[in-house]
Amino acid sequence: MPGKQTAKSGAAGGPNSHKIAALSYSYGASTKPLIGETIGHMFDRIAATYPNNEALVYLPTGVRYTYGEFHDICRAAAKSLIAMGVRKGDRVAVWATNHPEWVIAQFSTALVGAILVTVNPAYKTHELEYGLKNSEAQTLILVPRFKSSDYAAMINQVVPELKGATPGAIKSRACPQLATVISIGAEKFPGMFTWDEFMTMGRNVSDEELDERGNECDFDDVINVQYTSGTTGMPKGASLTHHNILNNAYFVAEGMHFTDKDKLCIPVPLYHCFGMVLSTLVCVTHGATMVFPSEYFDALLVLEAVSKERCTALHGVPTMFIAELEHPDFKKFDFTSLRTGVMAGAPCPIELMKRVNDVMHMSEITIGYGETEASPLVTQTLARDTLERRTETVGPAMPHTELKVVDPATGSTVPIGEQGEICARGYQIMRGYYNNEKATKEAVDEAGWLHTGDIGLMRPDGAFKITGRIKDMIIRGGENIYPREIEEFLYTNQKIRDAQVIGVPDVKMGEEICVWIQLREGESATEEEIKEWCKGRIAHYKIPRYVKFVTEFPMTVTGKIQKYKMREISIRELGLEDAAKIKMA
Repeated sequence: MPGKQTAKSGAAGGPNSHKIAALSYSYGASTKPLIGETIGHMFDRIAATYPNNEALVYLPTGVRYTYGEFHDICRAAAKSLIAMGVRKGDRVAVWATNHPEWVIAQFSTALVGAILVTVNPAYKTHELEYGLKNSEAQTLILVPRFKSSDYAAMINQVVPELKGATPGAIKSRACPQLATVISIGAEKFPGMFTWDEFMTMGRNVSDEELDERGNECDFDDVINVQYTSGTTGMPKGASLTHHNILNNAYFVAEGMHFTDKDKLCIPVPLYHCFGMVLSTLVCVTHGATMVFPSEYFDALLVLEAVSKERCTALHGVPTMFIAELEHPDFKKFDFTSLRTGVMAGAPCPIELMKRVNDVMHMSEITIGYGETEASPLVTQTLARDTLERRTETVGPAMPHTELKVVDPATGSTVPIGEQGEICARGYQIMRGYYNNEKATKEAVDEAGWLHTGDIGLMRPDGAFKITGRIKDMIIRGGENIYPREIEEFLYTNQKIRDAQVIGVPDVKMGEEICVWIQLREGESATEEEIKEWCKGRIAHYKIPRYVKFVTEFPMTVTGKIQKYKMREISIRELGLEDAAKIKMA
């Protein structure tokens, strides 16, 4: 909806009788141009420029690749994709924790123009099946198991035909597009290729054939589908282009003053934008080193990695930094090499930022704000910003990014300092939701503005502050959780008549999930029974922390459920008043 200027009346009669209020609109002007090339061509250029720089360090197995070596391995994997019949635009899904093979898949798919589909390793069978079907993935790369998650067993539940299939020729009724499953590691599973088998497939594909495939790619091609939970049911796949994520990564790196001498410790998961854009791609755009401390977040291993590898940067959501700072062995490690990083993914407590600055020596740490649909960042505090600006705000508009704050009811741009919905427009806005035109139109308006659903304001200095959310999304430890998805799942329990999910404050996780449940007449259930029923069916982080059984919900006179009242009641009954008072940036 077009913006409408708001006027403030001046003195009566005279030339200044109508003074126009400064509106909440900002453009991130920059003297540095956008990068007009594909990820593959950028990767070729960086590898040729810094062939002897360490590209990837994976501490669990001791794997170390220089950029020259990493480039060669990714090209070999790209040739194997070609030999398998993967064409430009085909979907290759990755369902795994942090492994070198994940990063190899990321850059090899970019080299051939295949679309990388990121699958949350916390997903269970219900969510996996939906993601594979919705993305129409032809290939799935998975890790066989991690801790209590048996990925090999789960894919066999979703695709029972796998056990009797010839690898590369799967015929699945549930996921009709899926033809190939590749297992990371040497263990052999029926119907799947091992990673080593996959890597040998491209031996007869020439360099010229691979280069020709790369030259067919355009930087406006979709290269990545990232699933983000939706307010109206199952996750939606944000379709992101080379141009979207490459430029976002480059300018985030610039915001941290990154060079080829930097080493970034990456404890965040690769399936998320934070991992694959703001971490791996950030490093590659500047020839910096990716350091992986572990397969999955472990605070002690992060501390060891930073100290041992002399990392200059560290990323994480607030809960990760809290776990690191509060680890009993924290003082045993040396953090003087640290300088910068990004804290994002959830509201950041101001006191936490101060501790990270002081105790972890991250004097240039930045806060980023955005969402998957924006590749992901639209604001970033500057490394040179004052502590106040880096704790009280989420920073100014990123380079080449437009931001405005609008009245949610009218769409009019509000004056500076007034609250409204944050909207963003620029190179990083997604192409749309994969196979979901209706949801795309709801998220991005005709003028190209992405409506974030977040409430905030623009300060006179151009920095933005997030103050709330229009959407009832819950952010738990950096994971975006939408109540509607959990509610629809709970409705499948025959004992449950109705379920309403809200977020309640939590000192450690930022927010926790609380569900109010109405049982069907004559039924009974306990809190533990509901939680146990959820296990193995939905991701662990979506399982409610608190369960409250009720006979009715607070409602308006028109019959709409008042979730804000549910939240107020829950905070009081659960004794969470202190957590609710924690000030967030």
